[in-house]
Amino acid sequence: MKLLRVGTAGAERPALLDGLGILRDLSGLVDDIDGALLADDTALGRVRAAAEAGELPVLDAAGLRIGPPVGRIGKVVCIGLNYHDHARETGVEPPPEPVVFLKAPDTVVGPYDTVLVPRGSVKTDWEVELAVVIGRTARYLESAEEGLAHVAGYAVAHDVSEREYQMERGGTWDKGKNCETFNPLGPWLVTADEVPDPQRLSLRLWVNGEVEQDGTTAEQIFPVGEVVRYLSRFMTLYPGDVVSTGTPAGVAMGRPEPKPYLRAGDVVELEIEGLGRQRQELKDA
Repeated sequence: MKLLRVGTAGAERPALLDGLGILRDLSGLVDDIDGALLADDTALGRVRAAAEAGELPVLDAAGLRIGPPVGRIGKVVCIGLNYHDHARETGVEPPPEPVVFLKAPDTVVGPYDTVLVPRGSVKTDWEVELAVVIGRTARYLESAEEGLAHVAGYAVAHDVSEREYQMERGGTWDKGKNCETFNPLGPWLVTADEVPDPQRLSLRLWVNGEVEQDGTTAEQIFPVGEVVRYLSRFMTLYPGDVVSTGTPAGVAMGRPEPKPYLRAGDVVELEIEGLGRQRQELKDA
């Protein structure tokens, strides 16, 4: 299923995109697309049955904002340097264990919402990423197979980053990763049954119409199941938590000088095979 949330920011309603590309209203069946729903197999079964029976009301998509596909996110956990080609372009050795950092849930915005360039920023960068949404509480998992079994679905994420704040201002990466609007998510949450192999997905990103990233999740150093297993040894992952699994080569930071960092007026588009497409215009904060 392709689950999504539509409406004004903070007042989104749950919806489903059916096999014909028709937007359907889920608000008569569920309150929201969130951890409570994703952990409830019975409720998900009702949604699936209603969709297959054609019983869901049609929503007029014209002019309707698409919000993040998951509401009430508990935490956003991110993996850095998780693609062999990205490690090569940044001149570092592949890490022996996953590099982990957090983004605050309030950085999450819709896939077509404006992204704000922070005041004083000179190195705002792009990163297309496969996002994993957790569907079952994960703690102390023993195998990558268990890790995959705890995934509810997948979505496109844009891990916008300010590299000066991240690398040159001291401390951890948090200052360069948590600026407002720095985590567009969606348009859909595609349930795990529709993604039989998350290590065979193509990822692409364009800036002002020019392809900047063109990669595949086959390049991941730590695959999805292993990432979930690993994280569960250090923190409990709850239904509705989001794990952003890293970016392939092609970021501005990896380019020769002058590096083409983002500025107000730029347009970024990104997509992952089967998971939909995003588009953001950048403006000054």
